[in-house]
Amino acid sequence: MDVYQMLALIAVGYILKRLIKDDRLFKWLNLFSTRVLLTLFVFGNVASKDLNYLLSIKLVFLYVLLVIALSLGLSYLYARRFVGDENWAGALMILSTYPNTAAMGFPIASLFLDDITPAILYSTTNSLIVLPLATFIAAHYSSGKASVKNSLVKALKFPPTAANLLALALVLAGIKLPAWLLEPAKSIGWWSIPLLLIYFGSIINLREFRVRHLVEVGLFRSVIPFIFVFLTLRGAGDTYYAVLVEASMPPAIMANVILAHYRLKAEEGIGVTVVLTLLVLVLFVILAAVLK
Repeated sequence: MDVYQMLALIAVGYILKRLIKDDRLFKWLNLFSTRVLLTLFVFGNVASKDLNYLLSIKLVFLYVLLVIALSLGLSYLYARRFVGDENWAGALMILSTYPNTAAMGFPIASLFLDDITPAILYSTTNSLIVLPLATFIAAHYSSGKASVKNSLVKALKFPPTAANLLALALVLAGIKLPAWLLEPAKSIGWWSIPLLLIYFGSIINLREFRVRHLVEVGLFRSVIPFIFVFLTLRGAGDTYYAVLVEASMPPAIMANVILAHYRLKAEEGIGVTVVLTLLVLVLFVILAAVLK
């Protein structure tokens, strides 16, 4: 799916919401795409990997960890010092940590690379870590900073997170599931991506957009990771461009789905995501034109 297809699906969702006033259709669309299709997609993709695969992407894996730690750590420290609203503090950390490495990252990476395999490896590795992490943060902050145990239980009630951890456990245990089980799960589950794009378009609302929120999320999600990768990995060939693109992507639609699921400043997050997505898209298109 390229950038134009992604934007077209978002536009379809936006138009449908204006034509269909009943919110129930879109709520069911969200539930079906996240609870069923996304759960299948996450499980099929993660469970199809093996330990050799995980060991073969050491540099990419290292940068996934470094960028997550950088974005999450700095946004947490900032929120502790400068953010008085605990709900926005949690939303800020999730939006800063969960990048759109696939639906937007892959098409943008193709502007710089003929083979986007390193970008795919980054995205896959990132999804192994960031989904359970983001749902834990959302569960923790949406429950008024409940105990770690209660937050973990609440996070595991989100089916894609449970599927992700189950699949990772199978991979680490060396258990290989048959292709006849995994391939249909991935194929059917892939439809969660276009459906989530349509759902995202249906909930676009800039009434709660704040410039300050855009600056905060943009700083921790895109600006700091971009500078970090540029300064430390430049000259590493295709790996450099892949990591630079993926590490700098705006928040994922899935991050906003998690915010909506846990009722954690979803409208503010959506407004920031829309504007930051457009800004990052323009930045990389210009950058690709200059480098060519």
